[in-house]
Amino acid sequence: MIILGPPLIILVIGLFCWLVFMLAASALPVFVGMTIAVLGFHTGAGLLGGVAMGLLAGGLTFGVARLALALAPWAKVRLLIVLLYVAPATVAGYSATYGIVLMAMPSPIWQTIFAVVGAIAVGITAFIRFTGMAAPGPAGQW
Repeated sequence: MIILGPPLIILVIGLFCWLVFMLAASALPVFVGMTIAVLGFHTGAGLLGGVAMGLLAGGLTFGVARLALALAPWAKVRLLIVLLYVAPATVAGYSATYGIVLMAMPSPIWQTIFAVVGAIAVGITAFIRFTGMAAPGPAGQW
């Protein structure tokens, strides 16, 4: 047990960080889904109904982004849509990284530096992910 413990702890911490990073990269659909799930639970839909409503709302939010990117006629409109989804992801990346680094590092300066690096990494990942959803055809000029 003593041999398996440390590698399993490192694996679990790595999986947790990966999950937080993936959820932060799509923060707006996750936030909308969680908000609707909690609202559904507190209005009497129960646990299963709240989860179903949250999954539907999060998926619908993600679908609206894909549809808006596919139908946007101009490149600047596409950029605004992408930034609408990337800005919350960047804030979530900062918060998640700061929360993790807060437990591991005593210096506030280094905590902030690592949190900013995490925010930049999540923001770039979200930007790449959402620009990949845009239609491949040329956008009109604005």
